[in-house]
Amino acid sequence: MQGKALKLIVGLGNPGPQYRYNRHNAGEWFLSRVAADFHGELRAETKFFGLTGRITIADQDVRLLFPTTFMNRSGQSVSAFCHYFDIEPDQMLVAYDEIDFDVGTTRFKFGGGHGGHNGMRDIISALGGNRDFYRLRIGVGHPGNKAQVANYVLGDPSKAEMEAIQTDIDQAIRSLPHAVKGEWQSAMHELHTKP
Repeated sequence: MQGKALKLIVGLGNPGPQYRYNRHNAGEWFLSRVAADFHGELRAETKFFGLTGRITIADQDVRLLFPTTFMNRSGQSVSAFCHYFDIEPDQMLVAYDEIDFDVGTTRFKFGGGHGGHNGMRDIISALGGNRDFYRLRIGVGHPGNKAQVANYVLGDPSKAEMEAIQTDIDQAIRSLPHAVKGEWQSAMHELHTKP
């Protein structure tokens, strides 16, 4: 599947040190690692309601965004950024925590619904209902009971779980050069095939 080159990578989470290691911040962990691995720096940019950066991957200019609006207002930041830089939804990858996947399962996906994820729900709404963007769904597991989901995602993973999630993030970063060039078949193969 050949797609457009990526111009923007968004990592979702909540701002502030008290949320830093929560499962809900898995997208932010990924974004921070991307920034570090590709020699970028995330800085506060008030007009985009978030931290932004700029890196080069596979000779492509890629912007980074961490909305600091709190998860359920992520769309405010994403839509402001996309409008300003004229970025289409299908030129964007959004990384976030996925409770429907066990820890150790992380997948790329194009399009689809929000799956009950408040950050994704707000982004889709802010983009006028447009769902046609790429996602990196980082598996954080499920508490087993729907009523416990909110507390679960705002809790920290165990040391073993965190190591497994970081391994998945490593694998996702290795597949990024393909993704950035729009070579999604190769990117998915690289990520979805465990070493």
